[in-house]
Amino acid sequence: MTSNNNAVRGTGPASSQTRGVHHLALCTDDIKTTTEFYVRVLGMPLVHAMKVPAGLGTGPANRGNPPYEEVRHYFFDMGNDSTLAFFEIPKGREPKGNRNAIGSMQHCAFVVTPQVFAGVEARLKQNGIPYVGPLPQLPGLDGIYFFDPNGIRLEFACQNADGDHPDVVENLAQTKAEAGKELRTLPGVDEDWLREMTAALSL
Repeated sequence: MTSNNNAVRGTGPASSQTRGVHHLALCTDDIKTTTEFYVRVLGMPLVHAMKVPAGLGTGPANRGNPPYEEVRHYFFDMGNDSTLAFFEIPKGREPKGNRNAIGSMQHCAFVVTPQVFAGVEARLKQNGIPYVGPLPQLPGLDGIYFFDPNGIRLEFACQNADGDHPDVVENLAQTKAEAGKELRTLPGVDEDWLREMTAALSL
């Protein structure tokens, strides 16, 4: 036996079958302040502003939306044909999130070019927003960390050597041997499992 979980076994394709992030949905209790921060400070244009139609919050048609009626739901262009979305939760109705809780989002990292990286650091300074960095994170990757008005931890990540054309997967990808060194520390794995999990990696 190679694993004690119930994950579906697939064929191990060499590349992902998805096309990236359509939208990442987060929550706020102040959509105006959030909109100002993402548009003014981070330079993410607002592309869609709506209220969730009645009946999709507390009614039987709820499909996973926040359980409140007609909440605001705004979308921001975060680049590369993907969007960042916020639901506005009524003030005082939900607790602040714990970013280290299982199933929550620890932080969200956006990849940017060196020019944008320098620009966002300047805007953080201009707006008096505390940040940490730039810091070396992974080989070839520097990051700046800060919090948005909702306490969401964000990172702007820059692969300086890639200039205006960052290739995230290529920069991150290890060899089978490099990944295998860590994967072998997991309990209950064998060589078949390792081969399946590292099928997309080079030798």
